[in-house]
Amino acid sequence: MTERSGQAEDGTGGSVPTTPVCYRHPDRETYVRCSRCDRPICPECMREAAVGHQCPECVSEGRHSVRPARTAFGGGAAGRHGHVTKILIALNVLVMLLSIASDRGGDAAAGGSGFGGLMGGGTPLTDWGAVLGQAVFPDGTIGGIAQGQWYRLVTAMFLHYGVVHLLLNMWALWVLGRTLEAALGPLRFLALYLIAGLGGNVAVYLFSAPNSTAVGASTAIFGLFAAIFVIMRRLGRDTSAILPILVINLIFTFTVPGISIAGHLGGLVTGAVMALVLAYAPRMRRTVFQVAGGAILLVALVGLTLVRTGMLTGG
Repeated sequence: MTERSGQAEDGTGGSVPTTPVCYRHPDRETYVRCSRCDRPICPECMREAAVGHQCPECVSEGRHSVRPARTAFGGGAAGRHGHVTKILIALNVLVMLLSIASDRGGDAAAGGSGFGGLMGGGTPLTDWGAVLGQAVFPDGTIGGIAQGQWYRLVTAMFLHYGVVHLLLNMWALWVLGRTLEAALGPLRFLALYLIAGLGGNVAVYLFSAPNSTAVGASTAIFGLFAAIFVIMRRLGRDTSAILPILVINLIFTFTVPGISIAGHLGGLVTGAVMALVLAYAPRMRRTVFQVAGGAILLVALVGLTLVRTGMLTGG
C-alpha cells in the first residue's frame, strides 16, 4: 500500500480520516500529487514540471518519449559543445610532444631548421608515420605504403613538422571545427574530418614522388574549408567571408615551397564531396544516404590506393 485514505477505527467504534503518504516513502505524509499519474509525492520526490510537480518515474518516462534534439543535417545537438574538435586538437598536440620525445638530440629538438627554429624538422616518429609511397631506408630495407604500410595514410594527418606547422593547423581547426561540429553533430563532423584527411593523403600518394614524405592536419583542414562553404550555402547563409580566406590559403599552397599541393587539393576535393553528401541527403533517408555516401567515398579512396600500389610494385 502506498496511500492511506478513507476512515480508520478510533477505538471507540467511530472513525478518523487518514492522510495520504508518499508512494516511495510510506512514512512521510503529503498532500501533493504527481500531475501526471496522481500518486502522492513528498518534497524529496517532487520534480518541477511545466504544470505542477511530477514523480521521478513520470519524469523518466517523459524523457524517453521526447525525441532528442537534432541539427539540420541529422546530427546530435551535443556538437555545439565542440568536444570532438577539442579532442582532435589535444590528440595533435600529444602526438607533437611524442614526436619531439622520439628525437634524441636531432634537429627536431633544437637548432637549425628543427623545432628550436620553429619551422620544424623530421623525427623518428614523423619518419615512421608520414605519407611515403616507397623508398629505401638507411638500413637497406624498402618501406612505404606500396609495401603494405597503409597506416601512414592515417597517421600522417596527426603529425607535424614543428610548432609553427602545428599551431597554424590547430588554429584553423579551432575556428572551423566548432562551427562545423555544431552544424553537423559530433559523429558526422568526425567522419568529415577523417575522410577529408584520408583523401588528402591518398592524393599525396597518387601524385607525389614515391620517395617524398608529407605530414600534417592540413589535408583535413582544407576539407573543412570546402565543407564550411558547402554547409553554409545549404543553410542559406552568407559565404562571402569564406571565399577570400580559402583563396589566400590556395595561393600559399601554390607559392610557398615545401607545401604539399596534392595533399591540400586532395583534402579540399574530398571534403567538398563528403560535405555535399552530408548536406544534401534526402530528409526521409538521411542517415542511410549519408552512411552509404561516406562508404562509397572510402571504397573509392581504397581503390585509388590499390591502383597506385600496383603501379609502384608492378603488380
